[in-house]
Amino acid sequence: MKKKTEEFRNMTREELLARLKDLKEALFSLKIQHSREQLQNTAQLKKTRREIARVLTILREKEL
Repeated sequence: MKKKTEEFRNMTREELLARLKDLKEALFSLKIQHSREQLQNTAQLKKTRREIARVLTILREKEL
């Protein structure tokens, strides 16, 4: 996890916002798959939500 956080900290604000958009789209897709019982790995939902939280945290740190 430490490596991923460091990668996010090295990204620009625009890159982080683009990554956030991609993650939110992926989460939406995973939720749809889960509701249709097509999702094989349900742990992916949790991983995606946590990665979104990481990106939001880094964005907030850059604001301050």
